[in-house]
Amino acid sequence: MAVALASVDHSFNFRFPTFCCSSKPPTTSYRPAVILPGLGNNSGDYHKLELTLKEYGVASVVAKVSRLDWLRNAAGLVDPNYWRGTLTPRPVLDWPPPKGMSGVIDQTRGLLDYVEKNCSKAVYTPQLKYVCIAGRYIQGARLFGNSNVNANAAVPIEDDLQISEVAVVKDMNNSTPNSPTFRARFIGQGYKQVCGQADVWGDGVVPEASAHLEGALNVTLDGVYHSPVGSDDVSRPWYGSPAVVEQWVYHLLS
Repeated sequence: MAVALASVDHSFNFRFPTFCCSSKPPTTSYRPAVILPGLGNNSGDYHKLELTLKEYGVASVVAKVSRLDWLRNAAGLVDPNYWRGTLTPRPVLDWPPPKGMSGVIDQTRGLLDYVEKNCSKAVYTPQLKYVCIAGRYIQGARLFGNSNVNANAAVPIEDDLQISEVAVVKDMNNSTPNSPTFRARFIGQGYKQVCGQADVWGDGVVPEASAHLEGALNVTLDGVYHSPVGSDDVSRPWYGSPAVVEQWVYHLLS
């Protein structure tokens, strides 16, 4: 999962101050956070993130979701619209794959295309700020042949609120090996179904570019994995690992 934050505040300073989770919670009252579990996750996966945010004085609540709840998605298999790719959804948020891209299949069988055409875009005002946090954990690779893409995907920050802003907070100058691994090729196929290109950077599930929202402050964190499941706080940190939270929690405190 990528992290998307929306807050209402006039002030903004991109510098990340240093915090220490072992210190006493601040006395200032901050806006509470709502945590929505990612696909396949349950509420309990985010308990540690709740505790970490509490250390910063940010109260949070996790939407109640169990892993069994996700099995209800399988009900779509009996809907003829699923096989025709013409499903119409309940309100959801995701990425539409590019139309006509060779080898790209709309895994939601029409839901993403419906959302793109019929749902309202994000609303920007001077009082409403969107911050999108993307992870740059592994670069995908094409299924056949070698990949050759530029690892530096950041663009300069602009002052205009309507222009997308991107900042790579930590860049370890990663590069793709000459012979991509099976893992990179496998992950690349997942990236391709989302953004239309396999040899791009992402958090292992979501491509970096797809985690960013046009017009928002888009921040990329190097080495950050997609989900709390299968992650740890040292070799494979995710967005909710304490050291990673320290890099984006400022946006909840400002």
